[in-house]
Order: sequence, then structure tokens, then C-alpha cells
Amino acid sequence: MYAIVEIAGQQFKVEEGRNIFVHRLDAAEGDNIEFEKVLLLDTDGAVTVGEPVVDNTVVEGRVVAHPRGDKVIIFKKKRRKGYQKRNGHRQDFTEVEILRIGAPSGIKKQAAPKAEKKEAETPVAEEVKAEVKSEVKKAPAKKPAAKKEPAEKKAPAAKKAPAVKKSPAVKKSPAAKKAPAKSAGKTEKK
Repeated sequence: MYAIVEIAGQQFKVEEGRNIFVHRLDAAEGDNIEFEKVLLLDTDGAVTVGEPVVDNTVVEGRVVAHPRGDKVIIFKKKRRKGYQKRNGHRQDFTEVEILRIGAPSGIKKQAAPKAEKKEAETPVAEEVKAEVKSEVKKAPAKKPAAKKEPAEKKAPAAKKAPAVKKSPAVKKSPAAKKAPAKSAGKTEKK
């Protein structure tokens, strides 16, 4: 007998008496846990496939330990660029021993159909609903707001004169920018 179970977003094949390693669960060591998302159940050749889960079937297990996985090395390199990066990572796991596959041990209360729930409402709740409805009906309807007429029509704004574009500056030649060099020590007199 085996089952396919969804645990922490992943699917596992489980059998009674086997240990499985799943991603870290929030449970203390020695706690009993139940997995209700049984996707497939094989009972001595009779396969039951869930749509999406098999009804009235759970997998019970016990948390054995919280080990860490082997170190995984992440190495990145770009050739001829002098780039190398090395990182390590150890994943946290939970070791779970599968105790039993089958019907749930505790009887759960099934939700009553919606029609029965409406009948089960208390008379006080019905009175409150009736009061709310009457208050909504009694509220006066709001009158639509009257349109306001403009007191004075504004005169169109005076148009501004278009901005005068400035002509681009005349570029001087590099020779014109340099001032003529004065000769040192020699001055001309007239």
C-alpha cells in the first residue's frame, strides 16, 4: 500500500514504516502530524485517483528530526573576464516517519448545507435585518443639485505677442579669439 501526498508544495510517494525527508515543517521533534492532501491511493493493486484529492484519506506521520542537507556549491565564472564567484548552501529538512495511511482517526464535523444554515438563524438576527431594511427605505431621497448659472461671462484673455526668437550667436574663428601676442621688451614709439 502506498500513496502520493502533497507536503509543503511537493509531491511524495509514501509507504507505511518508511522515512521521508521534506522541506522544513513547523513541528517539534516527536509531534504527530497528518497530511490531508492525498492525491493517489494504491491499496494492493486497486488505485484510487483523487479529483483533486482522495476523500476521507489521510497520511499520519511523526517528526523524527530536523537535519540539514549536504552542502551544495554554487560556482559562477565568466571566462576571460576574471570573474569567479563561489557560494555554498545547506537546505533545512524535516525527517518524517510514516505511521499510517487510511481514514482519518478523528471524526470531523461536516459543514451543513447553505439552506439549513438560513433556517438556523436566530430571531434576533432577523429583527436586526428588518430594522436595517426599514431604515434604508425611510431615508429621504436626495434632491439633485441645481445648476449654477455663471454670474458674468469672462472676456477672452488678451493674446500675448509671440516671443521673438534670438538669432544664434556668431561663431568666431579660433584665430580671432586669440589676442595678438605682445613682444617682450620691444615697444614701438612714434
